[in-house]
Amino acid sequence: MTKLKIVKLFPLPLLRPLSRSTRTATLSLLLRRRHMATVALSDSPISPSDTRVGWIGTGIMGRSMCTHLLKAGYALTVFNRTLSKAQPLVDLGAHLADSPSAVASKSDVVFSIVGYPSDVRSVLLDPTTGALSGLRPGGILVDMTTSEPSLAVEISSAAESKSCSAVDAPVTGGDAGAKNGTLAILAGGDENTVRKLTPLFSLMGKVNYMGDAGKGQFAKLSNQTIIASTMVGLVEGMIFAHKSGLDVGLFLDAIKVGAAGSKALDLYGGRILRRDLEPGFYVDHFVKDLGICLKECQKMGLALPGLALAQQLYLSLKAHGEGNLGTQALIVAVERLNNVSLEYAPAK
Repeated sequence: MTKLKIVKLFPLPLLRPLSRSTRTATLSLLLRRRHMATVALSDSPISPSDTRVGWIGTGIMGRSMCTHLLKAGYALTVFNRTLSKAQPLVDLGAHLADSPSAVASKSDVVFSIVGYPSDVRSVLLDPTTGALSGLRPGGILVDMTTSEPSLAVEISSAAESKSCSAVDAPVTGGDAGAKNGTLAILAGGDENTVRKLTPLFSLMGKVNYMGDAGKGQFAKLSNQTIIASTMVGLVEGMIFAHKSGLDVGLFLDAIKVGAAGSKALDLYGGRILRRDLEPGFYVDHFVKDLGICLKECQKMGLALPGLALAQQLYLSLKAHGEGNLGTQALIVAVERLNNVSLEYAPAK
């Protein structure tokens, strides 16, 4: 019969809970390691071989801007609510994602250019489908929509809480600038982050650093204020010239090198004469922009009557169901006020 071998067991020492100082030191170490990993990712130089780019919003502007990125060799993942608008980019080699979050999960830098502030909030901050929910630490959000400065600050804060970064970078230059890569990019946020993004921005135009979060949006709203009154002046001058019997085409050609010359005249004078009212920038979106401008004016106690007048004229176009036309359709609103029609016939 086998004898049982008795093994004497010694009691194990009781495990003592970690002291507060030890727990604090351990947590600090973990946070430092996480921060170092994030810094290592965010400090990586941007290049086609190392940087995955995401894009949300492939409309008139976004499609052209994405094309420049693809031609430069960047891996691009895109999302658009209307899938047909993204198809030309897919044909060029872009990958199609089914949500902004899915775009971000495959990207290091995510751009967005959508319609309204509510769209910006949805595509970036929605806790389930928004881009920030899918972005890894060190990732960067770049919103190029003309939106509310306060929302840009909110996005920046939300990104920072996830060890990410956000830049507000609305653009000016219209559809022609987007196609030609000559946009003016008005950037707000951390200056080092904006500088880091230069290889991407330079494919679309020239980046201009405006200040901290929200300042890019304030710069764009100031820009829209100038454009609004300039467009009113342009179409009123054309109506005046027409009513006085001038050949409007000859008139515009004569003044474009003088003090009345402007980018608006160069971009839209000929389109108006040809009755080309196709959108380079939608009336609907311009009404939105001017509404944000007026809201900020109210906050700051500013009275800008030229801005208010332009907003009312553009709003009248929207009321007539013409919000899907380009901003040069302002000519229609002024024609209606005066019961005239600017029919262009070149002088013989």
